[in-house]
Amino acid sequence: MRYNKLGRTGLLVSELCLGTMTFGGGRTGAGAAIGDLQQDEADTQFRAAFEAGINFVDTANVYGAGRSEEITGQAIKNLGIARDQVVVATKVLGVMGKGPNQQGLSRYHIMEAVKGSLKRMQIDHIDLYQVHGVDPWTPIEETMEALDALVRDGVVRYIGVSNWAAWQIAKAIGISERRNMARFVSLQAYYTIAGRDLERELVPMMQSEGLGLLPWSPLAGGLLSGKFSREDEKGSGRRATFDFPPVDRARAYDVIDVMRPIAEVRGVSVAQVALAWLLHKPIVTSVIIGATKPEQLADNIAATQLRLSDEEMAALDAVSVLPREYPGWMFETQGSRRLIWRA
Repeated sequence: MRYNKLGRTGLLVSELCLGTMTFGGGRTGAGAAIGDLQQDEADTQFRAAFEAGINFVDTANVYGAGRSEEITGQAIKNLGIARDQVVVATKVLGVMGKGPNQQGLSRYHIMEAVKGSLKRMQIDHIDLYQVHGVDPWTPIEETMEALDALVRDGVVRYIGVSNWAAWQIAKAIGISERRNMARFVSLQAYYTIAGRDLERELVPMMQSEGLGLLPWSPLAGGLLSGKFSREDEKGSGRRATFDFPPVDRARAYDVIDVMRPIAEVRGVSVAQVALAWLLHKPIVTSVIIGATKPEQLADNIAATQLRLSDEEMAALDAVSVLPREYPGWMFETQGSRRLIWRA
């Protein structure tokens, strides 16, 4: 297991992060489709993950309506993991009650939500507190001021963002720097070899501003698990009952057609190839993995041992490359005229 700096900070996190969306999801609806692991099963996952060197865990207050945070905190306690040996990340935004102010990114809700997360996880601080998405009602200034207050109070160590556009993140960083407030250190975003959309705007922004990338759903909701193919579109697992996130299936199957022979030659799973491709990307800090079965977690962890060759990476990059779009192709055209003078 390798460890990477989280953005521009000095905090080291494992290249894989244990995702807990499969914890306590409930018996019906999307939660049941994603996972409904209870305490004993979660403890088993935590033990396997930490024995493999994973020191990073990600949850959210809305996962299982708070149940995931409860299970996560209890697992850390049950296994006797020292608090300074685990980096705990959670999120705020989603609906946590029936009232109009029990959701969103207002100062009011953030201050209330953080207290709930700390109580559920039985901890006195959160290492990485992330806004879970966009709140169209609340000015970014208000959100950043609230997050900064939490950092100054010692309740939160670092702040991150998830599911925002590049311009919104850049604006937030500008506000933080002008006002000498805590700034985002990471972006948690959907990124997979079957969905490389963030490379258009988000990756250049992250490289410019020094944010770490935490990809979620690296197997495209199970589509890249090896259970799906052009010949068997129904497959099995979560995708069969909860078709999310959206994926261009034709392009995904083209990618699978290239990954499968690599997996067969290497004696590994298709899922390991998909994860290894992400782990080879310099922009990636830690890949968030989630599993419902011990063998799935073990297979995911094994991807850290897979070293893809330059030829294999080139083949995977080529089959998954994004179609050219404006203004990207204009940047390439005009920028190349300047780069000819590079020494």
